[in-house]
Order: sequence, then C-alpha cells, then structure tokens
Amino acid sequence: MVEREVEVSEPKADKKVLEDEGLLRASSVTGSMTMFSRFLGLARDIVIARLFGATDASDAFFLANKIPNFLRRLFAEGAFNQAFVPVLSEYRSKKSHAEVLSLISSVAASLGGFLVVLVIFVVVSAPWIGIPIAYGFTDEPAKFALFVEMFRITFPYLLLISLAALCSSILNSYEKFAVPAVTPALLNISLIGTSFFLAPHLKTPELALAWGVLIAGFAQLFFQLPFLHQLNLLAKPKLNRSQEGLVRIKKLMIPALFGVSVTQINLLLDTFIASLLVTGSVSWLYFSDRLMELPLGTFGIAIAIVVLPTLSRKHAESSGREFAETLDWAFRLICLIAIPSTIGLLLLAEPLLITLFQSENFTENDVVAASGSLRAYALGLLAFMAIKIFSPGYFSRQDTKTPVRIGMIAMLINMILNVVFYLYGMAHVGLALATSIAAFFNAGLLFWGLHKEKVFYFQSGWLSFIAQIFLANLVLVVFLLSLSREFPMWLSWPIGTQLLNLCMLVFGGVFVYVASLFLLGLRWRQIYR
Repeated sequence: MVEREVEVSEPKADKKVLEDEGLLRASSVTGSMTMFSRFLGLARDIVIARLFGATDASDAFFLANKIPNFLRRLFAEGAFNQAFVPVLSEYRSKKSHAEVLSLISSVAASLGGFLVVLVIFVVVSAPWIGIPIAYGFTDEPAKFALFVEMFRITFPYLLLISLAALCSSILNSYEKFAVPAVTPALLNISLIGTSFFLAPHLKTPELALAWGVLIAGFAQLFFQLPFLHQLNLLAKPKLNRSQEGLVRIKKLMIPALFGVSVTQINLLLDTFIASLLVTGSVSWLYFSDRLMELPLGTFGIAIAIVVLPTLSRKHAESSGREFAETLDWAFRLICLIAIPSTIGLLLLAEPLLITLFQSENFTENDVVAASGSLRAYALGLLAFMAIKIFSPGYFSRQDTKTPVRIGMIAMLINMILNVVFYLYGMAHVGLALATSIAAFFNAGLLFWGLHKEKVFYFQSGWLSFIAQIFLANLVLVVFLLSLSREFPMWLSWPIGTQLLNLCMLVFGGVFVYVASLFLLGLRWRQIYR
C-alpha cells in the first residue's frame, strides 16, 4: 500500500522515469538470466561439436529436435503466448483472482489435452511423418531409421515444454521474470550431462542427445510449479469450453498461429533444403545459428518478454503516448546492441568457430563452411531483434491478423530467395542469407504498420542517437580489424592462446564500444528516457 501511495504522489514525468527504470531493470534481470542460459547453451554446443562433430547422426538429431521446437514456438512460446498474455493481463487488471485462476485452469486443460493427443499420434506415425520432413535422408536407410528413433524420443518434449511455457507466461505477466528466464538453462544442463554420462554407454552416442531433450522437458516444467504455488496461481487443469477468456484466446491464436508459423516454416524449409545438400549442411546451419542466437536470445528476446505485458497494460489503460514511448525505448535499446553484435559476428566468424567448436570431429572445412552461414545470419540480426519488439506492438492490442499478412509476404520472399540461391549454387549460405533478407522485409512492414496506425513514432533525439551509434561502431570496426589475426594463425595456436585472444577481442570490443558512446555524449539516463 505504501508503494501505491508513493506512485500516486509522484509527478507525472517522474512516474514515467520510474516506470522505464523498472522496464530496464526487468530487462536487465531477464537478460542476465537469459545470458546465463545462453552461455550454458554455448557450452552445450561446444560439447556437441567436439564430441559428435558434423556427422550423419548429428544431422539426424538436429533435424529430429527441430520439429518439436518448431511446434513449441507455435503452440507455446509463439502464438499461444501472444494470445494468452494480453488476455491474462486484462484479467489481472479488471477481474478477481478467482476468475484469473479459472482462466489458467481452462487454458492448461485445453492446451494440455490437445497436445497429449497430438504427441501420441505423431509418435505412432513417426516413420510416415518423417518421410517429408527428412526426405533427404530417405536414400540412406540407416540415417533415416536413426532420425525416426530420435524423433520419437524428442517429440514428447513438445507437451512438457508447452506446459512449461504456460507457467513462464503467467510468471512474466506477474513481473516474475527471473525464473522463466533461467528455466531454459535446464535444457542445456541436461544435454551436457547426457553427452558426458549417457553417451559413452550407448551404441549410438548421439541418442543421448535425444534423451537429454526429453529429460529437460520434465525438469523445465516441474522447476516452475513451486513459484506458481507461491503466487497462488497453480490451478488444477479443468476444461471449461465456455470460459470467456479461453474463447478469446482461441480466436486470437488462430491468426497468431499463421503469423508465428511463418518464421518457423522458413526455418524448416531451410533445414529441408539443407538435408538435400552435402553431409554437414544441417550442422553448419545449426552451429552458425546458435552463435547468432547468443545476442538475439540474450537481449532481443529478453526485451520482448518484458515489453509484451507492459504494452498490454498500456493498451488496457488507453495510454497511447506511453505505449509509443515504450516501443521507442525498446527499439533504441536493440539498435545499441544489434549493430555492434552484427559487426562482431561478421569480423570474428572464423575465430569464434575455431575457438569454440573446432576439434577432430569439427574440422577446418566445417569451420570455413559454418563461417559463411554465420555471416549471412549476422546480416539479419537487427531485423530479427526488431521483429521481436515490433510484433508485441500488434499482439498487445490483440491484433494478431496484421502480423500474419506481413509474415506471409516475408515467407514468400524467403521461399523464392531460397530456391534462387539454391539454383545459383550458394548452398547452405544462400539459405541463411535468404532468411536474413526476408527478416528485413518482415521488420520493415511491421514498423510501417505501427507508424501508419500512429501507435509508434520516433521520440526526440534520434538524429544525435544515430550519429553516436555510427561513430562508436566505426571505432569498434577499427579496433577489431587492427587486433584480429589471419585464419591460418588462429588454426596454429593452442586452445589457451585462442581463448585469450578471443576474450581480448570480445571484451575489449565491448569496452571500446561503450567508452566511445560515453565520449560521444550518450548517457545512461537516455536509455530509459
């Protein structure tokens, strides 16, 4: 009660600063927890690359694991989250706690029941469903059989992670960001553990990765339940088809499913075409994507997680000006992060891949191949991040149809470019480049729609902000080019020397960039203005 009284007594401008500081703090907490998870993910990928390499079995696992993750983003973290969070935020603001529990109970029963049926059907039908998914493997019976086996093990993960995502959405809506942010780390811990302790005991060591995914699903779900119980939000699943909030969520989910599926279908199409290419193509795309996901997942997704419930509340409160200011704040923040991250990935592609992944199983040829797709993905990093914060501008206003139309255009562009680049012999690099180009079309159209509807417009100070970012990144480029070493030299160094030089370049680059921004006049208070 004291906090509420203080908030009311604050002048409007000061209240805005406090709210934005809260957003920044929440993003920092989420980002730091996510960074912990992402670094564990990086450790996981290092372990997988060094223990298993880019082999037929690795390709089979990455493809088998991609399917439940594709559907996870459709049913859980993607379409479901975009439909559920705005409705839950509205219930929290306007309805009783009992009605909130009724909504959670009905949603859990509906989502869980549907996924149980889906999982059983897919596991039974895996040999037939697997043919179009892994068509490039069908001419190698052993490779295809291994894919089917892994597919059956990993697919139940969809049910577990979807329910875990439901828990995360609830906790995020109640400003409990840390627990959902650290939960993905359990997947990385599980995969690292099974790689070391289970793989040596299996005839096909890569099967340990599939079992690691399934174990992680149970861990991620049950880890969050006590925290829901603390908030008195752990409701027993009980289906009520007439529940008003559930009906609205289903209506919002239908177009959202198409919208989210656009990105995921693009990724699946990339993987499908990659399965037609030489052995290792799927793995090269995977490892380059993982490095690109490090800044995207740590910062872009962290900001998006915080922004969606905040924008939903602003819309429910009819605070149009604060809605626009929140989007502007988020876009400034991702520009500060995405541009130098892109430069780092472009200039340090080979050093990163050599230091982190190279071994007798992940060879020099694999490094060269993966560096091409890494640079192609890196070019789209700003667009990938922009999509993460522009999309909530629609979902928070319960508009799920517009992102669908925009996404369909982007998907069409991506498919056309995939085919064109494939025919021109650009192989896996062309697939990554097509994804990046399509992302810019997607982000640009999302921005234009928000601007046209006057729910997002640039605040004052952007010209000086752009100049500061440009000059700071120019200094960063000079720093990295002056200290980086040629590809053959990195290969000749022992792992200790590689790590030392990579840390010097990465952390030195961060220091130079931040220091340059400060010298150019950017101040901390401007980030949450």
